[in-house]
Amino acid sequence: MNVKGPTDEEIRNVITPLMLSGAKMLDRHCPVCGSPLFEKDGKVFCPVCEYRAKNKRDSIADRNVDVEAALWAKLAELASALPSDVNALEKHLSAMEKIIELILKYRALEGGE
Repeated sequence: MNVKGPTDEEIRNVITPLMLSGAKMLDRHCPVCGSPLFEKDGKVFCPVCEYRAKNKRDSIADRNVDVEAALWAKLAELASALPSDVNALEKHLSAMEKIIELILKYRALEGGE
């Protein structure tokens, strides 16, 4: 996969503030994105790859929150409209149980990160 170098936004928001904070820009480049590597507090790192990874994690977390909210909304909708027919009620409750299981799985994933 060919990952491009730092964008103008990444230079403004990541690299420039890093340089101003006293981090040392090295004469080596990241093998993944081509950005200059930096050293700060004895740690050598690629600020662009770290920035991209954080944005990806944040995006996934946001989507998980959206999914969980949708599951809760569907659960509330099902709970407010329970059918009187026994067979239909069993299917309804089974669907609610599956939604609850999904919510618990999302929460377990969040706790495991």
